[in-house]
Amino acid sequence: MVSRQSLVVGAAQRQGPSAVRMLVTGAGGMLARDILAARGDHELVGLTRAELDVTDAAACRAAVAGFDAVINCAAFTAVDEAESNERAAYAVNATGAQNLALAAHAAGAVLVQISTDYVFDGTATNPYREDAELSPLGAYGRTKAAGESLALAAHEETVIVRVAWLYGMHGRNFVTTMLRLADERETVSVVTDQRGQPTSTTEAAASILALLDAGIRRGTFHATCTGETTWHGLARATFALAGLDPERVLPVTSAEFPRPAPRPAFSVLDHSAIRTIRAPALWEDALRRELARMGALAEGNPGDDRTTSDPR
Repeated sequence: MVSRQSLVVGAAQRQGPSAVRMLVTGAGGMLARDILAARGDHELVGLTRAELDVTDAAACRAAVAGFDAVINCAAFTAVDEAESNERAAYAVNATGAQNLALAAHAAGAVLVQISTDYVFDGTATNPYREDAELSPLGAYGRTKAAGESLALAAHEETVIVRVAWLYGMHGRNFVTTMLRLADERETVSVVTDQRGQPTSTTEAAASILALLDAGIRRGTFHATCTGETTWHGLARATFALAGLDPERVLPVTSAEFPRPAPRPAFSVLDHSAIRTIRAPALWEDALRRELARMGALAEGNPGDDRTTSDPR
């Protein structure tokens, strides 16, 4: 039986009738940790992979009982490894999502299923709308797309939230890797032909909790930052904000940096749905704030509390 007592976050701060009990799976991950930290007035319980195996249907039913909402951050996110071990990725990303959806249905809870830009093939030239046809390129995208479909089929009160290009202070990610490599190498080569929306985990967490605060119980939303850039552009911005010379970041193409899994060339997502709830931040503003939180922002680049909306 899962023990929850030591994992309750903010229970003493629960206030008013709007406070709800939320279960966050995959609680050891980068996004889940910032959701738990941004709890507001709610009672949040986080269960790590070791504490809840989402591929175990009975364990999911037991864990979800008594909760008003489930935020499923449990995921097989090793994109390249998924190409050679799609069965394992499917078990977590698809079967796990279905198990939690069935458990949420039995408990009368809303499920927030975290998904990804990898459900799209990246051939678009305009931002992908929330209702765009899914067309994943590789195993990771296929298993996450299956997770969306299975969760929606199992429980009508499922909210799909797609995120992309996530970074934050908890765990390894592109931004922290760039900061580390800046200390280890004179130059860093980064691809220029993949475009997307860098999104801090604090920004994604704020959007996810805003949806639940607004009483949303179904629909698909894109919880990325606004604006767009390339990985090369993100690396240069990270260097510049950290007080490093951005000219140390050299451009390369994806063909020069082959990986086992194909990457979408265009991962820019439309924000029409999330804008009905809150205005997403520009990626540059979110990056500045996250670097300040990491203690990596150079003097003269102060962090701020603004949330600037991109007009697109």
